[in-house]
Amino acid sequence: PRPRPRKIIPSSGCVLCRWCCVVRVCCGGVYVCRSGASSQEHREMADHDQKLDCALDLMRRLPPQHIEKNLSDLIDLVPSLCEDLLSSVDQPLKIARDKDTGKDYLLCDYNRDGDSYRSPWSNKYDPPLSDGAVPSERLRRLEVEANHAFDTYRDLYFESGVCSVYMWDLDHGFAGVVLIKKSGDTDKIKGCWDSIHVVEVQEKAQGRSAHYKLTSTVMLWLQTTKVGSGTMNLGGSLTRQSENDSSVSDAQPHIANIGRMVEDMENKMRQTLNEIYFGKTKDIVNDLRSVSDLKHKDRQMKIASELKQRMQSH
Repeated sequence: PRPRPRKIIPSSGCVLCRWCCVVRVCCGGVYVCRSGASSQEHREMADHDQKLDCALDLMRRLPPQHIEKNLSDLIDLVPSLCEDLLSSVDQPLKIARDKDTGKDYLLCDYNRDGDSYRSPWSNKYDPPLSDGAVPSERLRRLEVEANHAFDTYRDLYFESGVCSVYMWDLDHGFAGVVLIKKSGDTDKIKGCWDSIHVVEVQEKAQGRSAHYKLTSTVMLWLQTTKVGSGTMNLGGSLTRQSENDSSVSDAQPHIANIGRMVEDMENKMRQTLNEIYFGKTKDIVNDLRSVSDLKHKDRQMKIASELKQRMQSH
């Protein structure tokens, strides 16, 4: 879920190195790369970036329910891309249970430290970890409130499923991730909805206002099995970003501002998924299959052609 770093656009008079993204300066008509990288290293970097772009392009076209297997196979094929792929490709969320509270929580990179995962309910790691990273006291209180608030949001929008919120401190504010997972498994339909919302909050004006940057990813897949149509798989993923400046007060806390952004973003992405995956699939099926026989269709085309000719003649 981590977005890739943005390239910095240099000021006028400078040139951005094509491969290492480091500013090159002009010295007497000769461009010099400040990174000190040789031409051979540049070619290797360019080859690495090309492989990474192809791998990410391939992952976007593979079924989301098989992301873990496809990602593992791709890393075995190109081991040099392991770190970049693991940090760039979102994987389906997994569920664990807090031993102290008995509540379920979701696992991701943001609550992992080594091989242990932190529960948002008890703030403890499983397996136990003595020096695991935890949020500050102020941020921990905000994390607890956010988990209760978004659990209500999950119940209203999804009725079932699991929701978890994790937060961590930054130099000039804090960041957090809102995770929601809804699975369905019946005789006729199977499916899963995974949404990952990463938000970065930069506090300013002595905490009276803040800048919010949201990166949202939704992974959806459905599988239906019917006697007449057989088995059909439908799935995909979508990533969007948004930024917003909002005031912060007791009447309008951080949780309300983040919740409003997450709700608006999920509604937009849900509508987009509905139009793209379901709407386009329906259009394609209707174009491929006709409910009327060919004779009736030919007769309609002849009538339309005759009407067109008579209108043109007049």
